[in-house]
Amino acid sequence: MSNFSILGTPFEIAGVTIKNRYAFSPVTTATMWDEKGNITPRFIRYMEERAKGGFGLLVTGALTTDTAVDPYAATGAAFMQNPEAFKETSKQMLDAVHAHGAKMFAQLTLGLGRNYPGLPSTSENVVFGTADQLSPELTTEQIKTKIKELVEAAAFVKECGWDGIEVHAMHWGYLLDQFAMKCFNRRTDEYGGSWENMLRAAREIVEGIKEVNGKDYPVGMRFSLETYVKDANQGLLTAEGEQGRTLEESIMCAKMLESYGYDYLSVDTGVYDSFWYACSPMYIPQSFMFDMAAKCTAAVNIPVICGGRMNDAAACADALAEGKFTAITLGRPGIADPEYPNKAIAGEIEKIRPCIACNAGCFKSVCMDLKPMTCAVNAAAANEIELDLKPADGEKKVLVVGGGVAGMEAARTAAMRGYEVTLIEKSGKLGGHIIEAGAHSFKKEIQQLNSWYQRELKELGVNVVLNKEITAEALKSCPADAIIIATGSVTAMPPIPGIEKAITALDAINNPDKLGNNIVIAGGGLVGCEIGYDEVLKGKNVTVVELMDDIMAAGAAAPLPNIMMIKAEFAARNVRVMTKTKVTQFCDDGIIVQKEDGTEEKIEADTMINALGFRPAPVSADLPNACVIGDATGAANILKAVAEGYRAANSI
Repeated sequence: MSNFSILGTPFEIAGVTIKNRYAFSPVTTATMWDEKGNITPRFIRYMEERAKGGFGLLVTGALTTDTAVDPYAATGAAFMQNPEAFKETSKQMLDAVHAHGAKMFAQLTLGLGRNYPGLPSTSENVVFGTADQLSPELTTEQIKTKIKELVEAAAFVKECGWDGIEVHAMHWGYLLDQFAMKCFNRRTDEYGGSWENMLRAAREIVEGIKEVNGKDYPVGMRFSLETYVKDANQGLLTAEGEQGRTLEESIMCAKMLESYGYDYLSVDTGVYDSFWYACSPMYIPQSFMFDMAAKCTAAVNIPVICGGRMNDAAACADALAEGKFTAITLGRPGIADPEYPNKAIAGEIEKIRPCIACNAGCFKSVCMDLKPMTCAVNAAAANEIELDLKPADGEKKVLVVGGGVAGMEAARTAAMRGYEVTLIEKSGKLGGHIIEAGAHSFKKEIQQLNSWYQRELKELGVNVVLNKEITAEALKSCPADAIIIATGSVTAMPPIPGIEKAITALDAINNPDKLGNNIVIAGGGLVGCEIGYDEVLKGKNVTVVELMDDIMAAGAAAPLPNIMMIKAEFAARNVRVMTKTKVTQFCDDGIIVQKEDGTEEKIEADTMINALGFRPAPVSADLPNACVIGDATGAANILKAVAEGYRAANSI
C-alpha cells in the first residue's frame, strides 16, 4: 500500500524550504493582468486557492522581460510596463500565498521564438503551424540584449519579494529550447555549434541572475527531457528519429545546467510540434514521465521536479519513495481540484476531483479560443471570485431531471449550497453519456469522474431516484421550488438511405465485441475518431469518413494536442481518412460515399458505425421555475455540461 505521508515531507531548493512535494505548474490563465499592469484580484484568488489547497510551491505562467527585441509580447506583456503596479500587487499575491505556508516563484521567459508568428528565433526557422512562414534569426547583439533584460527583471522580482525564479524555458520548444535543439539551432556564432555554445544563453542567464540576486537566491529551469521532433511541424510518436534533443543529450544538458548554477530542474517532455507529449491528452498514459525523470535524478545533485500526467497520487508516492524524482508539479490536476495536495497527503484519493486530461478548458480556451482559462470539471477554476459558491437563499427544494454529468453537477452544487435536492434518472445508473466516454481504453479518468460524482451526491445527501421517467405533466405539479432539466441527447439519424443498417456510436462503445475487423465510421468528429483510435489499437482496419474539410473540427473543435496526436496515430497505423466526403448510402456490407470531385466509391466493411452526431432529447416542460442545461440544449461536451450545471444551480 502506498505511503502517502511522503507527499507531505519538505524539501529544499537552494536553502528555501518547500513544505511538501507538490508544486503548482506555471499555467497561463489570460487573466493575470489588467490594462494598467496590475496583477488582478481574479488571478490572486486563483493562486490563493491553490496555496490553501496545499501546494508547497506555486509558479506563475511565463512573464515577458524583453521590451526591446521582440515586436510584441505574447505572454505577460504588462510585467515590465508598469513596475510599480507589479510591485504593489505582487505583495498582495505573495501575502495571500505565504499565509498558507507556500512559496512562490516568478517564471521569466527569454521569449517564445518560432512557436508564434513574427517572433525571432535562434535561426531562420519555419513557424509552428505554418507551411513556409519563417521566423527571423536573432542577431548576436539581440540575444545579449534579451539576456540583459531578463537579468534586470530578475533583480526587480527579488526586490518585489518573490521567493525565487524559474527560467522559461528549455521546454515545449520555446526560444531557450530552440537554442538547445539541433534542428532549430544552425548558428555559427558563440550561441551555436557545440553543446556548450547551444547552452550559452542558459548559462549567461543564471550567472547574471546569481550576480545581481546573490548565489543563495533560487533559480530553476523548466526543462524537457525529450523533444520528440524530426523537424518543424514534424513531431514524433517515439524517440526514433529524434532531431531535437534526445534523452541522453538532455541528461548531459542537465549536468551542464547544474554546473552553471541552476538550483532545480522542473522536467517534462515534448514541444509544440509534438504537443501530445507537451500537453498530453488522455491518450498518453499517466506516469509516463517516471523513468525519464529517474534517469535525470540519478545524474544530478539538485532537486528534480517531475511533471506530465502526474495525477496518480499513489503511483507518485511510490515513485518518490523509490527516489525517481524529488517532487511533483501539477498543472491541470491542480486546476481541476485546488485541494489536490491536501487530499493526496491525507490519503483521501477518492475525494480528489479527477482531471480528465481533455485540454478543453485550460489549453483550448486560452491558446485556441483566446479566452480566459477554465476547466471542464471545475467551472469556477480561475474565476473563483465571480463564481464563488453562494449560500442558500432560504429553504428550497430542487429537482434535477437527468443523471448525466450536467445533472450530477447541478445536483451537487445545489446540495453544497444547502438546498434539499432530488435527482431523477430514467435509466438504472448515473452518468449519462460519460459512461460511454469513459469506456474507451484510454479514458479511465472519465470513469473516475463518474464515480467521484456519485460519491459526492451520496455524501451530500442528494435523493437519487433511478429507473424513473418523469412526464411534463408531472413536472407541472411537482412541489419543487426550482427544476433543472438535464435530459441529455440521443443519436442523430439523418435521412441517409440504409442508416438503420449501421450501429450507433454509443452501441459501438458499449458493445465492442459487436465490431468486426473492417470498420467504417461515418463521422470524423471527436466521438468517431476516438472510436477509430480505440479500434485501431486493437489491430482493426479502420476508415473514417468526414464531410468537413478536416477531422475533429465539427462544432467546438477538439484541442490541438488531441487533434495532432489522433492524426499522427492514424497516419502511423494506416487509418484511411476521407475528408470532404459525403455518405450517400449505408449497405449491408459497407457504405457508398461521394467524394469532393463528385465521384462515388463503395467502402466495404463488416461494421458500419453512425457517428454523425447527437440531437437533444425531447424537453416539453415549459415552466417558469425550470431551466434546461447540457446536451438537452444542443450538442455539448463535458466542459459545457459542467459549466451549465454549476451556473444553473448556483443561481437558484
